[in-house]
This record gives sequence, structure tokens and C-alpha cells, in this order.
Amino acid sequence: MTEVLRRGRASLAFSFFAQGAVFALLVTRIPAIQDRYGVSDGLLPAFLAAVPVLAGIGSVCTGRLVRRVPPSHVLRWSQPVVLLALLGVGAGDGMWALGLALAAFGLAVGALDASMNMLGVSLQHAYGRSIMLGFHAASSLGGIVGASLAWLGAHGDLALFVSYLPAVAVLLPAALVGSRWYVDGDRSGAGSGEERVQEAAGGTGAGLRPLLPLCLVMAFSYIGDATVSNWSAKYLQDVLGSSEQLATVPYNVYMVTTLIGRAVGDLGVRRFGAVAVVRAGALVAAAGFAVVAGAPGAWTGMLGFTLVGFGLCVIVPQAFAAAGKLFPGAADAAVARLNIFNYVGFLVGSPLVGALGDAWSYRGAMLVPMALVLVTLFHVRSFASGPSGYGDGHERPRTADVGRGSNGL
Repeated sequence: MTEVLRRGRASLAFSFFAQGAVFALLVTRIPAIQDRYGVSDGLLPAFLAAVPVLAGIGSVCTGRLVRRVPPSHVLRWSQPVVLLALLGVGAGDGMWALGLALAAFGLAVGALDASMNMLGVSLQHAYGRSIMLGFHAASSLGGIVGASLAWLGAHGDLALFVSYLPAVAVLLPAALVGSRWYVDGDRSGAGSGEERVQEAAGGTGAGLRPLLPLCLVMAFSYIGDATVSNWSAKYLQDVLGSSEQLATVPYNVYMVTTLIGRAVGDLGVRRFGAVAVVRAGALVAAAGFAVVAGAPGAWTGMLGFTLVGFGLCVIVPQAFAAAGKLFPGAADAAVARLNIFNYVGFLVGSPLVGALGDAWSYRGAMLVPMALVLVTLFHVRSFASGPSGYGDGHERPRTADVGRGSNGL
């Protein structure tokens, strides 16, 4: 059984890696996509907003689908669709083709994100110790690799299809082979997952209420992430007076610090507990935004964005793990619901900071994600939910949970 879990963990980590790479390949080539299809500046936000909206729909559908089929089946077939949709973005020859490819990408990526995190929560429970941050570290590594490949494609002036084809040609067969070793949790009672969320919540119609603190934390964390992703370069160049070349550095540093923080984060959770790690992460991220808002120059601003990366990186993986513990026997349904707020934060973050920056000031706008991240401190006890207390500084021996999964929490 131990070998089965190890293979399952390795194959799932590769799926997280592939997803990070694909997403980076898409978002870092948005200017090239816009040029290829002649998308106007006015129409571009509608195309970009459609992806997280459809991803949220995909996540909702996955929450219902896993009542009947294991999450591993959803992941096995949604990941190839995401990869092929990326290739479709590079191969299309009209606005309709771009819309179709992005629609397929959005729906499939929602199913992919939800099912990956379902399996991650299940495997963490089977291991009996924190491993969730490691999966998200693999995604961060994939993002760095994908952004690097995108830079090479842009630097070599390659067509989008030519730039995307090698990555898809490698990742697609590898993902299909790796999917043979996905490990599902105990599927007994899986068909009633949604009803069991309602039951754990205290009655019909209240299913979201106990999960709401984690949903808020998830959305606010992604607002912070979107702020760095979309505004760090502009902030350094326009507000702090950096060069154009230097302005590209903060996001790269942010990605590296996210990788490092997640790579060592599981050790922190095992040693100090999820509550302490999440509390520290929220404080460090808020301090980072405060440094950015008050930075006298570009290098201080980069230090602030670096702190944001170290802080935010631990919160989201622990939110998924906490959702699994919060609803014993219905972790899949809880994870699917929580995953929606990933896209809510992504959708809200960039326009919120932009609107505040234009109406007020960009320094002031940086205080908003700081305040939202601090809300995590009021809900930090949600990260200790669950009768086992596992993940809160006294995790059980590895063998205690082997064979139990997301529906046996």
C-alpha cells in the first residue's frame, strides 16, 4: 500500500507541475494572443474574464460529477483537454476559434483544479501528515518553467503554435501515463457528498456556512496574488520609477519565493501546525504589501513583493486541506465549492486594484489586499477544523490513515 501511495503522490505532483506550466504559457503570452487574433483592448478583458467564470462552472460541475465517478477519472481526462485547448489557442485562425479554445480551457481547468485538490486532500489524509504544500510547490515550479518557455518563444519570435507544441507534446503523453497511478480515497458514500456537506453544516441550505471563512480566505489570497501578477511591473515602473527591465523582476522573484515557501511549508506545518503557519503567512504577506505601499524606491518595492510571495504561498494549500477536515466524509464536495473562490479572487483582484489606483492612488490600492489578507487572522481557527486535529501540530503516525481518503476523513 505504501508503494501505491508513493506512486500516487508522484503522479499527482506531476499533474500539478503540468498545470502550472500550461497556465503560465497561456497568461504570459497574452500580448501575442491579442496580436494574433486582433483582439482590441476593449474586448480583451471580456475574453480574460470568461476563463475564470467558466472555470468556476467547471468546478461546480466537478463537485456533482464526483458523486458518480472518482476524482481520478475527472483529472485523467480534464488535463489532456486543458493541454489541447492551449494548443488550440495557438492554432486558431479567427476570433471564434480563440473563443472556443478559451471556453474549453476554462471549463476543463476548473475540473482539473478541483479534482487535483480532491486527490491531494485524500492523499494527505492517507499519509497522515502534511504534503499538500508540496503539490502546490510543484505547480509553482511548473509556472516558472512555463514562463521561461514562454520567454524563449517570445524572444525567438516563434508563432504561438510552434511555441506551445513542444510543451504539449511532452506533457500530454506523460500526464496520460502518470494517470495510471492516481489514488482515490474511499468512495463509500460518495454519491451523497453534497448531502453530507449539508448534514455537517446543520441542515439543508446551510452547506456553505461553515466553509465560508475558508472561502473568504481563498478569495482574498487570490486577490493578493492577482495584484502581484498584474500590477507589480506597472507599480515599479510608474510609481517607483524603475526601468522597464527591472520592472519585470518582481513577478519572477515572487514565483521563486512561492516555490521555496511551499517546498519547505509542509515541514513547518508538521512542526508548528497549520494554524501557526497560516497565521505567520498572513502576517508576512500583509507586511509585504505595507512595504510595497510605502516603498521609497524600486528595490524596497521588490523586497515587499518578495515578502508577499513568502506569505501568500502557504495559505491556499492549507485552505484546501482544512476544507477536507471540516467536512468528514464529504471532502470532495467541500473542495469543489472552495475551489470556486480561487476564480472569484482572480476575477476581482486585478480590476479592483486598477480601479482604486485610477480613482485614488496605486500606493493606496496596495493597502487593500493588505487589509484583505489580514482578514485571514480572524478565521485562522478554521484551519484546525476536524475531529482529528491533524495538521495542527500533533499529526498522527503515517500508518494511521493509510487506506482512508477524502470520503473517510
